[in-house]
Amino acid sequence: MKGDLFSSQHIVLPSTEQGMTVENAKCLKYAVNGEMYARQGAMIAHRGSLKFERKGQGVGGMLKRAVTGEGLPLMSVQGQGEAWFAHEAQNCFIVEVEPGDQFTVNGRNVLCFDASLSYEIKTVKGSGIAGGGLFNSVFTGYGKLGLICDGNPLVIPVSPQTPLYVDTDAVVGWTAQLQTSLHRSQSIGSMLRGGSGEAVQLMLQGEGFVVVRPSELTPQKAQQH
Repeated sequence: MKGDLFSSQHIVLPSTEQGMTVENAKCLKYAVNGEMYARQGAMIAHRGSLKFERKGQGVGGMLKRAVTGEGLPLMSVQGQGEAWFAHEAQNCFIVEVEPGDQFTVNGRNVLCFDASLSYEIKTVKGSGIAGGGLFNSVFTGYGKLGLICDGNPLVIPVSPQTPLYVDTDAVVGWTAQLQTSLHRSQSIGSMLRGGSGEAVQLMLQGEGFVVVRPSELTPQKAQQH
């Protein structure tokens, strides 16, 4: 067989290391030797001796997911082999979490992660009921976290002198040192006249980084996630 499809750009090579690697811009590969976790339904191919099982979140996690609509529908991948993960052709990235790190990320942006990482669904501080009840997953431990993003993300540094205001539908995640609160950027009069569509943002201040997707989440996309 000949043609561009069979060029080295597309041919998959055998894994040279265990764990998570970037296969291409839209897909992550995981060389499994033991156990790892992934978003349910995200596996697009695998080989070797692997077993896929739905992972429960525990009673507390299930209740919070039922109330908020947020959470991580996960599956456990166990055994030895290779698996490829992707979701709706979104761009894929890897974050390396080290001991002492804490990364807060929206559940819809999680693709897969090492079993050595732990996560907990938490309320975004300062969001309250007015923010629609913002709940994100907080990752700690040591290992790699695979993320997906609709487009190329913006990684914006934040300093104490320059707080950042982000659309709650566009934010992907942020580092632990940042404090969060809701910021209203419209006057009551403007809201009564229909507003600009940008009434409330999430304010992040301190020292760290914020990851933002280059688009807002549409109602159709929100239902899909």
